[in-house]
Amino acid sequence: MTTGLRHTYLQLGWFNAILYWLGHVLAAASAGTWALHRYQFVAQYVGDTTLCAARGQDIHIREHVPADGMPDDYPRPEPVVRQRFAQGASSLTAWRNDRLAGFLWLIPDAYLEDEVRVRYRLASSRASWDFDVWVRPEERLGWVFPKLWEAARRHLRLRGVRWTCSRISAFNPASLRAHARIGVVSLGSAIFLRCGSWQWMCATLAPYFHLSRRPSSFPQLTFDTSTLPEVVPKEPPCLS
Repeated sequence: MTTGLRHTYLQLGWFNAILYWLGHVLAAASAGTWALHRYQFVAQYVGDTTLCAARGQDIHIREHVPADGMPDDYPRPEPVVRQRFAQGASSLTAWRNDRLAGFLWLIPDAYLEDEVRVRYRLASSRASWDFDVWVRPEERLGWVFPKLWEAARRHLRLRGVRWTCSRISAFNPASLRAHARIGVVSLGSAIFLRCGSWQWMCATLAPYFHLSRRPSSFPQLTFDTSTLPEVVPKEPPCLS
């Protein structure tokens, strides 16, 4: 137990480690009806540098549209996928040997989160929201993610988008490290505590605090990338 606590502290820092273990205690004590989440919000410049060159040519990127239905062994529930499409989201999928290898989701303007009750809104038409990037475990050291991200950047730049925003779980050290490597701009953070049908939010962005007592009640967090300088930060490193 002590080793586990120390490992979590080294990976997440003391504040996130305390919240992480508190969330585990609350979930266990409430039989899963309580949940604690902390998110970091970041923006990444949508560059046009080639990430893969000639690599990963056996990986094919397609746009997933509602008429396609659900691919075999798709790791998200169908109602969640339908709700995303209903919001105006689009998805790119990566395929290798006719098998789903990964996907990511993109949405302009606003996104109603499906893990907690909150709506993210983008103030600039030159921004987009990316979320739920998934790569099949055995493909995570290969070219699936770079191919997906290169296709997503091309898709966004054709629509005039120059910044893409996302939220990262503060309890996911691998994702935090990956975003640190590719160069992102911090936009703030938020903590959500869900207790049955009630939800408390504490955030570094307006409205800062919010109490929701029913599913139809949720805060809105607005992200404005229009003041960010249009310079190209560090590009995502290509795998060698």
